[in-house]
Amino acid sequence: MKELFTILTKKIKGKGLILPLYLFAFFLFVACASMGSPDGGWYDDTPPRVIKSTPSDMGTDVTSKRISIYFNEYIKLEDAQSKVVISPPQLEMPDIKASGKRIVIDLKDSLKANTTYTIDFSDAISDNNEGNPMGNYAFTFSTGSVIDTLQVSGYVLSANNLEPVKGIMVGLYEADSVVDSTFHTKPMQRVARTNGSGYFIIKGISPGSYRVFALNDADGDYMYGQKSELLAFNHDTIVPTSNLDMRQDTIWRDPLHIDRIQQTEYTHFLPDDITLLCFQAPQTDRFFVKSERKEPEKIGLFFTYGHDSLPQLQPLNFYEEQPELQERAQLPTDSLFVIEASERRDTIYYWLRDTMLVNQDTLRFAINYMMTDSTGVLVAKTDTIESLAKVPYAKRLKNKLKDFEKWQKAQDKKKKRDEPYDSIMKPEPLEVKIMVNSMMSPMDNVWFEMPAPLAKCDSSAIHLYSMIDSLWYEAPFIFEQTTPRNFVLKAEWREGTEYSLEIDTLAFASIYGQQSDPIKKGLKVRTVDDYSTLMLNISGVSDTATVIVQILDSSDKLVRQTTVNSGTAEFYYVKPAKYYLRAFEDWNHNGIWDTGDYDRDLQAEPVYYYPEELECKVKWDVSRDWNLTARKRFQQKPAAITKQKPDQQKQLRNRNAQRAADKGVPMPPEK
Repeated sequence: MKELFTILTKKIKGKGLILPLYLFAFFLFVACASMGSPDGGWYDDTPPRVIKSTPSDMGTDVTSKRISIYFNEYIKLEDAQSKVVISPPQLEMPDIKASGKRIVIDLKDSLKANTTYTIDFSDAISDNNEGNPMGNYAFTFSTGSVIDTLQVSGYVLSANNLEPVKGIMVGLYEADSVVDSTFHTKPMQRVARTNGSGYFIIKGISPGSYRVFALNDADGDYMYGQKSELLAFNHDTIVPTSNLDMRQDTIWRDPLHIDRIQQTEYTHFLPDDITLLCFQAPQTDRFFVKSERKEPEKIGLFFTYGHDSLPQLQPLNFYEEQPELQERAQLPTDSLFVIEASERRDTIYYWLRDTMLVNQDTLRFAINYMMTDSTGVLVAKTDTIESLAKVPYAKRLKNKLKDFEKWQKAQDKKKKRDEPYDSIMKPEPLEVKIMVNSMMSPMDNVWFEMPAPLAKCDSSAIHLYSMIDSLWYEAPFIFEQTTPRNFVLKAEWREGTEYSLEIDTLAFASIYGQQSDPIKKGLKVRTVDDYSTLMLNISGVSDTATVIVQILDSSDKLVRQTTVNSGTAEFYYVKPAKYYLRAFEDWNHNGIWDTGDYDRDLQAEPVYYYPEELECKVKWDVSRDWNLTARKRFQQKPAAITKQKPDQQKQLRNRNAQRAADKGVPMPPEK
C-alpha cells in the first residue's frame, strides 16, 4: 500500500491532485484493512449439497461404470481409500477423484446384473472452506429395474474391553449360503465400515435372511484369511425390515434456549442394534522373531508364541580366546546361563553366568527350538545366531576407568583437607528394589526385584519386627522366589501396626559378585477406617457361570479382581478413589480373559462394564446391584474411560447460534 501511494504521488506531482490522491489512498487502505476481518460475520455452517449426478441417484438399469456427482460448491474428498465403501465390494480398487465441484468414480470390476450398488462416502466429503462434512452420504443405483432399499445397522466393539472399533469392515452373507468355510472362501456380499463410535450402516439390502460378520481386512479380499486379522461373528440370523416411525427433533433458538420440538416422520430400518464383538484369534504359529543383547550380560530371544520346551543354546565361539576353557562351552545350557522366561514363554532371557563371556563382544551359538512349518505342525529347527553387545567391552572398560579416576580425585581432595577417605574403591552394591503399597493393608505383600539373578539368597538374614505396646517383637513371615529375579515376603499383617523390615549385609549376592548393603525399611499397616468396602450383587448371567469382577482406575487399568461367590463380589480394604468396574465370564476357569477362535467356533469370553463411575470414600461401605446384561453391550462402557472417541465434526451452526445470542440478533437463514 505504501509503495503504491509513493508511485502514484510521483506520477501526478505538481498537477494539483495530491489531496484527491490522499483521499483515494485513505479509502483504499480502509477497504483493504476490512477485507480480512471476520468480526460480526457468520460462519459458513452448511455442508455441500448435490445438485445433479450422472447416472442419477437411485437410478435403475444403469450400465455405465463411471459415476459423476456435482455439488453446489467446491468440495474436498478426504481419505477416499479407507472412508469410501462400495457394495457389493470391489475386488479391484475403483478410481475415485475429486476436482472442483465434482467427484468422479470409475468402477473397475464388471457390474453384476440386477444388483443394487451403494457408494457410501461416510463423512469423506466436506466443503473446501470451512470443512463442513456432508455426514453419512451414500449414492445408490441399480443395474436392474428395482432398487433395494433395506438397511441394517449396529456397533462393533473390541471383545476384551468394549472399545468401539473404528474402520473395521462389516459385511453380510445370505444365511442359507453360510457354511463353516464361507468366511474363508467367499467375499462378503454387502459391506460397510465403522465410524469413530464403532457404528455401521449396511445399505442397499434386498429382502431375505442374513448373517453378519466383521473383519479388519488386511489383504483386501473381503475374506478371513490371516490369523492376525481382527474378526467378529455370531450365529444370529437377521431379517431386514422397515416401518414408518416418528421421532422428535429439538430445534434450538440459541445454545441455551429451545425454539420448538418438531415431530418428524421417517423410515425406521431394523435391526438397528446389531452388536459384534471382535477379537484376534490366538497366534499359535511359532516363529523366531529376533535376538538382542542390549545389556552385555544377557541375551534375549523373541518368538511369536511360547512353547513348554525352552530353546537350547549350543555355543560356537564361547571362550574363543581361552583354549584352555573350551570344555566349559560344552556344558548344558542351564550351566552356562540363568534362564528367565516371560509368563507366555515367548520372550526368554539368557543371563550369562561367566563374566568372561559378558566381556566377549560377539557370541555365536546355535539355537535349537520348536517352529511351526508350512503345514501348521511344530517341528524342530536350528538357527545360528551372532549376538553383538550393544556397548563394546573396550568402551565399557574405558567408562569404568573414567569412574575410577573421578573417584580417585575425590579421595585426593578429602586427603588434602584431612577428611576421612577411602583407600580402596568399593564395588557397586547390589541395588535391591523393594516395592510396597504406600497405603499398606493386611491384604498386601512386600515385593523384591533384583537387578540380576542371585547366586546367594540368605533368608535367615531377613528380619521382620512388629511394634506391640511400644516394644519390638519378631514377626513370622514367608519369603518366596517367584521368578529368577523376583521375590515376595508374606506375613500376617495386623491393622494399625508398625513393622520394621531389616536385612543384614550380604543377604543377597548376584551371579556377578555384587552384594547387598544393609537395608532397613519401616512399614505401617493401615486400619479398616482408612479404606472403603465394596459389595456387588451380580445378576444377569447363569447361576453356574464363573464370573470375575475387576476394579479399574480412570485409565481403564486393572486395580484388583475377585471371583463372584454366591452372586456376590466382595472387595475389602479398597483405597479411597473413583473407580470403574468390568466383569467377564471365565469359561475355562483359568482366572484370565481368553480370546475366541473362528475355526473352533469359539467366541471370546463375554465382557461387561458397569455403566457408572463408583466413588469409594474412607469408612464407606459401598453396595451396588449389577445386572450384567441389563444394557446392550454398546451402551455399557462409560465415556470417561472410553479411549476411542466419536469422530469430531465441526459444529459451525452452534457457533453461529452463540454469536447470535451474544449480539442479540436473529440467526442467519440456512442455505
